[in-house]
Amino acid sequence: MRTFRQFAGGLESLPIATAWYLGDLGEARGKQELFTRQSPQKLKALREHALIESAVSSTRIEGVVVDRARIGTLVFGKPLLRDRDEEEVRGYRDALRLIHEQRAGLALSEETILRLHRLVRGDVADAGRYKERDSDIIETYADGRRRVRFRTVPAAETPEAMRELVEMWSACLEERWVPPLVALAAFNLDVLCIHPFRDGNGRVSRLLLLLQCYHLGYEVGRYISLERLIEENKARYYETLEQSSRRWHDGKHDAWPYINYLLCTVKAAYREFEERLGQVTAPRGAKTEMVLDAIREAAGEFRVSQLQDACPAVSIDLIRRTLKELRKAGRVECLGTGRGARWRRTGPLTN
Repeated sequence: MRTFRQFAGGLESLPIATAWYLGDLGEARGKQELFTRQSPQKLKALREHALIESAVSSTRIEGVVVDRARIGTLVFGKPLLRDRDEEEVRGYRDALRLIHEQRAGLALSEETILRLHRLVRGDVADAGRYKERDSDIIETYADGRRRVRFRTVPAAETPEAMRELVEMWSACLEERWVPPLVALAAFNLDVLCIHPFRDGNGRVSRLLLLLQCYHLGYEVGRYISLERLIEENKARYYETLEQSSRRWHDGKHDAWPYINYLLCTVKAAYREFEERLGQVTAPRGAKTEMVLDAIREAAGEFRVSQLQDACPAVSIDLIRRTLKELRKAGRVECLGTGRGARWRRTGPLTN
């Protein structure tokens, strides 16, 4: 909440790098709908891949490692769990599914934060509960020396700090103290500095990053693992976090290194999303399925031009051929003649 307190009075200007990131991300979100109207099979492959990468990377950052041969089964199956590490990967998977399924409908509240912690921590006594003892962030060197890298909010003050943080997130969005994406990164920084749980703080912060991206209309985390990108740049993650947490308790910290790091991560996810859509091989019939989806989503009557707008990657010839086959099968009917003729569904659609 210390970062939000800094922002409560508004900003005279944004750092140049931050402004660039915001501009690029605004453009990426503008293209998002076009990308997500690609082949459903392509998108399904990306979603499944991202789910695996997110569950594995976010837990691996915290030192949780499982047998690579078991990863697919853990994420998509229901095997008997062999150890605590597998339980934590499964728990993170469950938390991801909750966010992906409910998305913007899942409120950002203390209840949600505790629920996510309960999922990722599994069957331990303090799962879904704030820390009961003070717990500083300790760094251990290769020679065994240790130092306190950051003193977190005391346990007794943690519930009030989290309540204030959630309230300030809502106030910031409503009153527009800063751009919403800056508020998202500020929230993430404050969660990590409060360190509300005995264990699992990093994982919960990454889940909240995904959820808040959904709330702001940035859905790339559904297709590209934000957690994997953070893991790949883990050194920079810890570096910027340490830079931005200095003097956090005094409210005199520089939040921008960490804010820019997170914005850069989301930007990288969009860049990879666009690249991967061109690399994933579309299964046979993918474009036909895209046309069928557009027809299913059409409210009542529709024109061929509407299907073209909804399926920019599909040729007009394929759209017309699909409609012809559906009409022959009694699934749709044409209500007129000529290029502006309207169509209407008359039965369930199958490929």
